[in-house]
Amino acid sequence: MIRKMTCRLGRHVSAVTTRTVQVRRFLHGDYFRIQPSIQEALVEGRPVVALESTIITHGMAYPQNLSMAREVEEIVTTNGAVPATVGILRGKIHIGLTDEELQFLAGSKNVVKVSRRDLPYVLSQGLSGGTTVSGTMIAAHKAGIPVFVTGGIGGVHRGGENTLDVSADLTELGRTPVAVVSAGVKSILDIGRTLEYLETQGVCVAAFGESREFPAFFSRQSGFQAPYHVHNEEEAAELIASTLGLGLSSGVLIAVPCPQEHATSGQVIEEAIQQALREARSKGITGKEVTPFLLQKINELTNGKSLDSNIALIQNNARVGSCIAVALSKLQKATKKGKLPQREDIPPSKPVVIGGINVDFIAKAQSSVILGGGQTNAGIVRRSFGGVGRNLADCLSRLGLTPLFLSAMGKDEHSESILHYCHHMVSKFKENLCQAPLVCIDGNVPLSTIQYVCQLAREHQLAVCYEPTDENKASKPFLSDSWKALTYISPNLQELRAINRTLGNPLPAELPSRLEDVVKTAMTLARPLLAQLHCVVVTLGAHGVLLCGKSMGGSIFLCPRAHEQSAATSLYAAHYPTIHISREETVNVSGAGDSLMAGIIAGMLANHDTDTCVRMGLLAASLSLRSYGPISPEISAHSVSLEQVKGRSWPEVKIWKMD
Repeated sequence: MIRKMTCRLGRHVSAVTTRTVQVRRFLHGDYFRIQPSIQEALVEGRPVVALESTIITHGMAYPQNLSMAREVEEIVTTNGAVPATVGILRGKIHIGLTDEELQFLAGSKNVVKVSRRDLPYVLSQGLSGGTTVSGTMIAAHKAGIPVFVTGGIGGVHRGGENTLDVSADLTELGRTPVAVVSAGVKSILDIGRTLEYLETQGVCVAAFGESREFPAFFSRQSGFQAPYHVHNEEEAAELIASTLGLGLSSGVLIAVPCPQEHATSGQVIEEAIQQALREARSKGITGKEVTPFLLQKINELTNGKSLDSNIALIQNNARVGSCIAVALSKLQKATKKGKLPQREDIPPSKPVVIGGINVDFIAKAQSSVILGGGQTNAGIVRRSFGGVGRNLADCLSRLGLTPLFLSAMGKDEHSESILHYCHHMVSKFKENLCQAPLVCIDGNVPLSTIQYVCQLAREHQLAVCYEPTDENKASKPFLSDSWKALTYISPNLQELRAINRTLGNPLPAELPSRLEDVVKTAMTLARPLLAQLHCVVVTLGAHGVLLCGKSMGGSIFLCPRAHEQSAATSLYAAHYPTIHISREETVNVSGAGDSLMAGIIAGMLANHDTDTCVRMGLLAASLSLRSYGPISPEISAHSVSLEQVKGRSWPEVKIWKMD
């Protein structure tokens, strides 16, 4: 049994009173804290470089670790990128650390070394720790950061063929699409077997610079050749862009040799490694404690030369990695600009969303039988942030469009939590409402606001999309002639029927359930609206989406100026089936329709063709169906993109002529 209790943050806030419920909270959004400056850079498409924190917590002693961390961030900034050091503080993954937080991690004695395996426990216990390569890659990917700089990755340990001691960094590279810039792998590892393992994982490995020699952390030579070779940051950026564009789930390893003047002799290091390994075995040191012990021991045996090399190579990696991130950002912007030509003096498109913002509480009892009489019913309560307008703005923001979101809000503890959660949508815009490429408005706002927006649309030829929200609110614009100024509406079948009822149009006796009958009914109800509207997007739930509008041969125009009101246009309907998701995979249906429209809008503003726009919407909807929140945190400009659409096979689209 699921009960949905909604507190609307507007003029009224409904009180929620329930019986005591034993709960645990599983809020995906609550696990992450992204520094506002980093979120702003990501939204604006500026280069960001992720940095790990185990080198701070476990790699060097205080205060050298702190000064090193500050220097690396400064190098990234100097080279034109934004540093995003990842760490875990009191059970939250922080993407971007303040100087105080850096000091805390650098000076703490009992923090955890956190890889993929450790994340659930560390977060559930509210602990703090430094993220390994694996842990940092996960955080970077979640935040949409494609480039990550570290010292060296883990690998197959010597004797790994017997102990099966293989770093999680290698498997993470095989399943997380992040480019890792490192000085190869530490020479304390089995480099040959590490390269073989990376090949098995499907990881593209390329040496950076003049030589194809795969570096061995402290030393520029390992005796092994990298599979591939990039000469400079532009070639590295092209390689990363190809990986992202193909939609591969694996990462890229860019191996950068330590600067010549700081590289230590391979023979000296090898002798120190062998002695350190013998001591580790004699002391029974195993697992993730091996690497910190070996590095410290090698530093002692080389009289600090290995530490000097360590710092130098990390600084060099930061310089190279930030230059690669800058080159990648320029490449991505150039590619996007090629798809959507713009004059340089025109600011990027920033849609406006006007609508509701809610706090939703969903309670699910563990038992299908609810006990009466005042007993406690064990279950789970989840809080999420909803509202059609908020969902649209959230999803558009995750797709990189920086929307301006306007909503009425109350003043209570829920409004504070919403402002914190929605910080990635907050920005300053010079453009006013009349300069927006598209205005989205939902049925939660007052009728007077809808009429005002429609009046502006008439006066300034604005494109306006109306999301009816629910059957009771769907008809607001249709109570007067305001609706004739709308460009798009996105109702479901029930909302479309309510709109026609308001307009006095004939209605079906009942709504059908068979797909063929559903499509026929939707076309009948959409037909009279298309005398004024440009396009009607009918959401059909599990049946998919039906696009109704003008066409010159079957492909429906989404952009109003595409056909210039040609006399040759006719009315068509196109049915797009959904991406199949099993009942077990489906977690939350409340934001799927909003994600669908956000994906379609993002495609339109990127000037994609109609099929691509709708399929971007279907991709976004499929991700949100799998998410506990209404809008999936997995939605991004990478996960919902032209490349992802082209990389999938799609069911057949059926076309009907409506005239």
